[in-house]
Amino acid sequence: MTPSQRELAAKIIRTIVVLALALLCAVPLYYVIVSSFKANVDMITNPLGLPKQWTFKNYIDAFADGGIIRAFANTLIVTVAAVALQVFIGSLAAYGIIQKASRFTKTVGAILMVAFAIPTQATLLPLYKMASAWGLVDSLLGLVVLYTGSSVFCYFLIVGYMRTLPVELFEAAKLDGASPFRIYWQIVLPLIKPILTTVVVFQVMGTWNDFLLPSVFLSSTSKQTVVLQVYNAVQQFTTNWPLFMTITVLALLPVFIFFCFCQKWIVSGLIAGSVKG
Repeated sequence: MTPSQRELAAKIIRTIVVLALALLCAVPLYYVIVSSFKANVDMITNPLGLPKQWTFKNYIDAFADGGIIRAFANTLIVTVAAVALQVFIGSLAAYGIIQKASRFTKTVGAILMVAFAIPTQATLLPLYKMASAWGLVDSLLGLVVLYTGSSVFCYFLIVGYMRTLPVELFEAAKLDGASPFRIYWQIVLPLIKPILTTVVVFQVMGTWNDFLLPSVFLSSTSKQTVVLQVYNAVQQFTTNWPLFMTITVLALLPVFIFFCFCQKWIVSGLIAGSVKG
């Protein structure tokens, strides 16, 4: 076999593997979307086939009591507020550690690394006790405060990119009389915009789709997030599965559109961070 034939065979194998993986990922999504347009009997008797009769009744029922709209509003408020705080705190911490390299900042960086390595599940009990003591249980504000812990993840993504920035820019700004915060706000943030965009996309998707913290810290129906709406659609004895699939589609649709819209910035931010400097 010639080198060109081996290269062609390798490309064919890669294509087959990628298509197989794509199909494997697409089947559950296809099942959820198609089932949302079926009646309950049709879903049971014809689980993978197209609906015998397409119906939008499930979508009408999903919006009937207004619960899904309220859940969307709650999730949007929590996501926007939490991600804004995460990115601000993470980027500010990265800037401070880069600008003030000392034994103290190295110690802080090591502590953040340890904190990043501890899973959230291991800290749920102390977090709940602290939130209860501060009156933050069953509160959207409390949920936002808890999500600010993910600022550590933002810090680790941003600090590596920030190390590649030319120090001469900061020194020149200091000579011109710029304060540290002005340098951060007017010079650093515009320069790290690619990685900031990537961080925002990751954090928006993680916060929007999170189930653990809302299920533990929220109890009121009026404060539920959209993921809790999906979970609560499953009843103890009987479940309207087409309605469950419909609510699942509604929960996935905003973040899917957001990801598709921001995909090019994710790639550009990661590539820029890997080759810069």
